[in-house]
Amino acid sequence: MLVTGGKWHDFDYARGELLGLLRGDARLEVHERRDYEGIEEIEAAQLLVTYTCDLIPAYPIQQRLRSFVERGGRWLALHGTNSVLRFIDDGRVDTPDDAPLLMDTLGSRFLAHPPIGRYTVRPTAIEDPLTHGIEPFQVEDELYLAQVLAPARVLLETDFEGDTPRFTSASWPRATHPVLYERTLGRGAVLYLTLGHCRGHGDMRPLVEHYPRIERGAWESPVFRRLLNRCLTWGAAARA
Repeated sequence: MLVTGGKWHDFDYARGELLGLLRGDARLEVHERRDYEGIEEIEAAQLLVTYTCDLIPAYPIQQRLRSFVERGGRWLALHGTNSVLRFIDDGRVDTPDDAPLLMDTLGSRFLAHPPIGRYTVRPTAIEDPLTHGIEPFQVEDELYLAQVLAPARVLLETDFEGDTPRFTSASWPRATHPVLYERTLGRGAVLYLTLGHCRGHGDMRPLVEHYPRIERGAWESPVFRRLLNRCLTWGAAARA
């Protein structure tokens, strides 16, 4: 099951790219939704793939998503899935803790990112199938800064020190931040990859009528595509 939707991103682009990858895997029968409301369909799947932003299901659905993983389901969560964004009067963006159960299931909660720029991503588990043979690489994307909420096996990481003045969490001392991690929960697991920002001209409405740039972030990186394929292999390997 692929779920794409929410705010502030080019979900049509991400949906098309992900469907192309998913439907290219003969092991998978692919279904898609724009929200979490078809929870029965999600529960019937073995793999849930999400590319969302500020898309928060009702609490009973959050409970069922957690149970889906605990029973043995796998959840590949991409980019903004752990984001709750509120634009406040002074122009900054707040990231309130409005969905603690969902974020605990995912293992992290988005807090801020600096302006889109190039940064270095390093593998931490060289022999793992997800990162084997991948050298440190540079990518131009949103560098996600998050609150880590659960123990996880970090597979890719990056460093950051500086300010994120657009967000209420605005000052960051030098620290290492996960880019790809696996969070085990019951019999199942969540695999979270923070890369993959994309935005088109109309994706900031109603705040901005015409966004001036087309942004494709890590989607233009061959390493990101390679990682996505490996993440889907991780998900397809799950069996109920």
